Amino acid sequence: MILYPAIDLKDGACVRLKHGEMASATVFNDDPGAQAAHFAAQGFAWVHVVDLNGAFAGRPVNGAAVDAILSSVDIPVQLGGGIRDLATIELWLTKGITRVILGTAAVRDPSLVREACRRFPGRIAVGIDAREGKVAVAGWAETSELMAGDLARRFEDVGVSAVIFTDIGRDGALGGLNLEATSALAAATSIPVIASGGLASLADVEALLRPAHAKLAGAITGRALYDGRIDPAAALALLAKFVRG
Repeated sequence: MILYPAIDLKDGACVRLKHGEMASATVFNDDPGAQAAHFAAQGFAWVHVVDLNGAFAGRPVNGAAVDAILSSVDIPVQLGGGIRDLATIELWLTKGITRVILGTAAVRDPSLVREACRRFPGRIAVGIDAREGKVAVAGWAETSELMAGDLARRFEDVGVSAVIFTDIGRDGALGGLNLEATSALAAATSIPVIASGGLASLADVEALLRPAHAKLAGAITGRALYDGRIDPAAALALLAKFVRG
């Protein structure tokens, strides 16, 4: 079970949104590299990064901020937002991104996911962001008729390294993860599933470790870290104790 600290990038700064609304952005740090280094110093094993402007624009926008993150840490970084062609995937992987997350492209261009997995085995994840079970795309600005489980099953045997499932209704709202829906998705696919959206407290971390959610591979936390609602040392110690058994 891996806990991923989130860095969402808007106009070069680290922000948090509520329900994916860009107008609701709260700036927490204007130095993404320093923020990533802080997370690494706290003991996190990965950093989860999203180029929010890029998700809306359909192309990378916060490249300089991502570069700053990569130059500031030695731990793996996964990146999503505006990555919609092989050239962009290859660019980020060459720069040092460990895992690229495809969201909108997974809905609109599934052949891209298959080809990317073939060319870059183990380095492609699929982001599934859903409102009431239906997949949203283009920075969550549009909601499709495709259900989250159907999208995951579309890539069952192509080599996707992880599915990152976000409940948009809970994202940034500090109301707790939608573990029922996330665990149901994990039960419906052999691809490792990472939970996202709403993690708010150490109790939520403890809930991840219950037997009912044993198939989950990890969770992403954002606002709760920035607000100080979660003590990183306590959360990581809890996970380490669970791993040791």
